[in-house]
Amino acid sequence: MPELVSRQRVHTELDEARIAFHRLVAGATDTELRSASDGTRWTNEELLFHMLLGYLIIRPLLVLARIFSRLPPGASRRFTTLLSSATPVFDEVNYYGSRVGARVVSRRRMPAMFDRVVASLHRRLAAETEADLRRGMRYPVRWDPFFKEFMTVADLYHYPTQHFSFHRRQLTLPGARQKET
Repeated sequence: MPELVSRQRVHTELDEARIAFHRLVAGATDTELRSASDGTRWTNEELLFHMLLGYLIIRPLLVLARIFSRLPPGASRRFTTLLSSATPVFDEVNYYGSRVGARVVSRRRMPAMFDRVVASLHRRLAAETEADLRRGMRYPVRWDPFFKEFMTVADLYHYPTQHFSFHRRQLTLPGARQKET
């Protein structure tokens, strides 16, 4: 069996990302938030929302992993094939969803949302058994560079911080590219 990401490492990553997110939002001017990010079609504010979204989607992904881990392996494979065939649609929804999300959820509300989702993930992770953390399913690897063909529940808890760190380097905000601890 593959080695699981340590529970403590994930708790630490969640806390570090939460602190970094607060600093990024608090330190940005309106002009900087409206500025283009580096390597995406999003503004900095839209990319910040997209980074938040990476944490928000974990709860539904955990539900899917629990369901599909109890089904025959072919079910997960067929589901992933279906999702992979919808990659162009996913890409558009992902792009426009973050654009709309940044307009609906103001920069003042994003940090509080980040706090709530991280607190929820901390509670859920603390309650997981080792057997729960080993459950998993297949994922559409074309949807995200951090999706693996098979991801455990432990992998899912680690995923949003990988996503966050990757996109943080694309922000053109002061201090976005330096490592914060």
